Amino acid sequence: MPKMKTKSSAKKRFTFTGSGKIKRKHAYKSHILTKKSTKRKRNLTYFTVIDKADEKNIRSLLRS
Repeated sequence: MPKMKTKSSAKKRFTFTGSGKIKRKHAYKSHILTKKSTKRKRNLTYFTVIDKADEKNIRSLLRS
């Protein structure tokens, strides 16, 4: 049986915290930034932890 491979797309998008939670970046920060407020753009800069409902799926993509 070959090894289970990590999905490359997930590998590029998610990282683990020290406590084992999964971090992700916010969406809507790439273009059309003129109509968004400075506060909104600043808050989109930071990472956040994924929702509990998505955790099982993402862990299966990352194989851990």
